[in-house]
Amino acid sequence: MDGQETLINIQVVDSIGKVPAAEWDACALAPEAAGNPFLSHAFLKALEDSRCLGRRTGWQPQYLVATDQQSGMTLGVVPMFLKSHSQGEYVFDHGWAHALERAGGRYYPKLQVAAPFTPVPGPRILLRPGPYADGVFDVLAEAMVRIASENRISSIHVTFCPESQWHRLAEHGFLRRLGRQYHWHNQGYATFDDFLAALNSRKRKAIRKERAAVTRAGLRLYPLTGAEITSRHWDAFFSFYMDTADRKWGSPYLNREFFHCLGASLAERVVLIVAEADGKLVGGALNLRGDDALFGRNWGCVESYNFLHFEACYYQAIDYAIAHRLARVEAGAQGEHKIQRGYLPTATYSAHWIAEPRFRDAVKRFLDEERPAIEANLAALQEYSPFRKEGDG
Repeated sequence: MDGQETLINIQVVDSIGKVPAAEWDACALAPEAAGNPFLSHAFLKALEDSRCLGRRTGWQPQYLVATDQQSGMTLGVVPMFLKSHSQGEYVFDHGWAHALERAGGRYYPKLQVAAPFTPVPGPRILLRPGPYADGVFDVLAEAMVRIASENRISSIHVTFCPESQWHRLAEHGFLRRLGRQYHWHNQGYATFDDFLAALNSRKRKAIRKERAAVTRAGLRLYPLTGAEITSRHWDAFFSFYMDTADRKWGSPYLNREFFHCLGASLAERVVLIVAEADGKLVGGALNLRGDDALFGRNWGCVESYNFLHFEACYYQAIDYAIAHRLARVEAGAQGEHKIQRGYLPTATYSAHWIAEPRFRDAVKRFLDEERPAIEANLAALQEYSPFRKEGDG
């Protein structure tokens, strides 16, 4: 370094435990990631220790680790997984898989570069800050393609990466795909009422009505973090999660052991919103906190209450973000109903490398048509913003 050429060694590692936590996190929790916990050593280890990741689940870790050959310092890492299916990704490519297989090709296994089971955006090629970072990015991107090519793997999918990495991966032959999420942005509000005052009168009244209905139902909601979260809370939340997962997905990705591991290693990053009725826990929403954002992840309840979902997942998250001066709340994938509650459409980015030339051309044509449609949809959805315009009440 220091102006001299840096020789970089690339290694494929099948377990996060084989990388020292401090070395991984020097890249994964670098300033660019703003404390995003979903690619931290502790989060990935919790998934591995609970066996949510592994060959049996179809998420086989194949982490890339770039080190300085001379000093042994870790310069960059990539959270890469060999996948035998397309579950738990939130960027849907089932149609691509069916098309290739109908044509006589083999789509699986594929390589997925992602935060497992979460659509939270953030860096995917994770770099230790320094003057060599750009070069390490290129080396890791090239290594991903080389590994796929040498092992006759159909494709590489880098999902929910930043726009800057999206453009850089295109220089390495990746196709670009656009998506959308819904995020709430803190405009310096001191209270929830300040946020409501920024909305038009109709939306403001609707939110107040929803929150009042939850209160009338006798529900009490509050956030827990760190040591406040006990085994009782985790047991209850797991029952909420399983009930919702069974109804919505049929095959939940996470097990009870994961939540135990999460509570043991990342409790200070967890914000668990719980709902009580007559002293009984009846619902909850799991969030993780970064340096400047609250990330909503999982939700569930065992009894039906009007508007509880909106209160637990959206309004309580806004309350928490305002109280802790966080810049935004990211409420996960999908859901145009979030717009009227102050969560505005935001572009997301994914990059895809396809090995087979004719199939690549077909996917490129699809993405070239899809991208303008997504851009137009993002612009159109902005028109449904609940925030006051000039002349509104």
